[in-house]
Amino acid sequence: MTPLEVLGRVFGFPAFRGLQEQAVDRVMAGEDTLVLMPTGGGKSVCYQIPALCRPGMGLVVSPLIALMDDQVAALRQLGVNAAALHSELDVDEASRIRAELGAGQIDILYVSPERLLSPGTLDRLSRLAISVIAIDEAHCISAWGHEFRPEYRALESLSQHFPDVPRIALTATADPRTRDDILTALAMRHAAVLSASFHRPNLIISARPKGGETKQVADALSRHKDEACIVYCGSRIRTERLAASLRERGWPACAFHAGLSPIEKRAALLRFRSGEPIVMVATIAFGMGIDRPDVRAVIHVDMPSSPEAYYQQIGRAGRDGLPSDVLLLYGGEDMTRARYWLDQSGAPDSEKRVMRSRLEAMIALTETTSCRTRALLACFGETLHEPCGHCDNCRSPVPTFDGTRAARMLLSAIYRTGQRFGALYVIGILRGKISDAATRNGHDRLSVWGIGKDQSENFWRGVLRQLIARGALLMGNEHGGLMLNEQVARPILRGEEEVRLREDAVQAQTGNARGAQGGSVAEDLSQDARARFDALRQWRRDEAREQEIPPYVIFHDATLRDIALECPGTLAELGRIKGVGGSKLERYGTPVLKTLDGLHSAA
Repeated sequence: MTPLEVLGRVFGFPAFRGLQEQAVDRVMAGEDTLVLMPTGGGKSVCYQIPALCRPGMGLVVSPLIALMDDQVAALRQLGVNAAALHSELDVDEASRIRAELGAGQIDILYVSPERLLSPGTLDRLSRLAISVIAIDEAHCISAWGHEFRPEYRALESLSQHFPDVPRIALTATADPRTRDDILTALAMRHAAVLSASFHRPNLIISARPKGGETKQVADALSRHKDEACIVYCGSRIRTERLAASLRERGWPACAFHAGLSPIEKRAALLRFRSGEPIVMVATIAFGMGIDRPDVRAVIHVDMPSSPEAYYQQIGRAGRDGLPSDVLLLYGGEDMTRARYWLDQSGAPDSEKRVMRSRLEAMIALTETTSCRTRALLACFGETLHEPCGHCDNCRSPVPTFDGTRAARMLLSAIYRTGQRFGALYVIGILRGKISDAATRNGHDRLSVWGIGKDQSENFWRGVLRQLIARGALLMGNEHGGLMLNEQVARPILRGEEEVRLREDAVQAQTGNARGAQGGSVAEDLSQDARARFDALRQWRRDEAREQEIPPYVIFHDATLRDIALECPGTLAELGRIKGVGGSKLERYGTPVLKTLDGLHSAA
């Protein structure tokens, strides 16, 4: 079959999307390619279809067992004989896969870089006909990438072992430096680079200052009851504390971090993959391999270190293309601490400069008053010519005010107290708050004592945070002491530079993400369509439990939603719905129609 025929008959889609066809055509012609495509953009089709159309077996290098198992389960649902080689296979399964490899019966084989590069595996595969080699999550290759895996660097040797086999590297996040590093590390310097837009219109991106984190998280989650959500925290302790606090409030929250035992991590992953409406409170250890398409919200309690890391993590939301909320909570303490530890890092100066530029781009993203999506895409070299219309700043434009006088007062207070105290102490001086420390240090006799008492503590926190974001303030020590960055602060203190501040960032901010619109997947369905959607999800849940597979490998929510809306009465009508390929129509067509008929009979 031609690639287009395979797309329709096997995958159930009438046409390619975006750059898929261009990528497939290049691989079919035997040419190396680097594909940059956002999460949910359909990267896997770019290598799966050539693997089924070209002579031989497709070989996919993938970083995580969970990711491989999900891909294999999804392909088997489509009637494709896929398999994965990894350390958690039992003896019988491993023997079966080796026998099928020898007999040339496997269509697509997934393997980790460590297993692939072992002498036995590499020798066995080099004797087989290979149609295409795909390197998934290719940002792992880059020393500059946020998920660096040293084993990936050795994949350069694949061109020697399989000299006539086209290679395709794929990633959802890579800035220009990381792209160059990927191509160099894989010896793919002459490969074409196909870069799709990183704009994901279904993500409603919001950011807000911290102010009662647990309540802010709970309020953001309130729009997504009975749906899967992820909350990212910066430390293991915070994940456990926040998960416990959410459970006390009635949320099905589960902590996940690298310090858990293998059994605990496996149990948490099984709950998540089962389709359960769970809130995963996690560190970035809960990262690659998260293939669940119906995550309706991703919330960051701590600021990521770079826009690249941030984009990768929010990419776990709305992989099915349906509206999903993304909320980032941030504070001045996060910014100063990140800058301080970067300065203390033992990394080479050249690497620290790159890390610093990424950190500053992330900080600027939190405080921008313009389109937040446009600012994020600019970090990847992409220009969005019009405001996105769906981020918080677009949906509710941010009012600003002249904060020059307030900024000068705050900077002066930090300078006159010796540039060694933290935020709360300095704000206390401005507001004339009596304390033993202030009296002992004689700061209650300073000219700045009480000059800001007409404003609230939250006001001064907002001014402080925005001055940190501007780079006017730095952390002077590991205890959080603030000091002036003279190059930036001096023009402000002298009145030579106007400081415009966000009005919303100097007020107490709690509640839902401003402008969020994700909500429930089915909230805009009619009553009858909603009943059909719920019945189909229940059927899918029972079927998945029977097969011991994740529900979303049977049908995505987006497909069930279309079925509920169209309400097909025959197999032919069902087969015309996007995402229902030939194998799934044969396997599930009759049960789906019976489920719909059951509702009609009950009515």
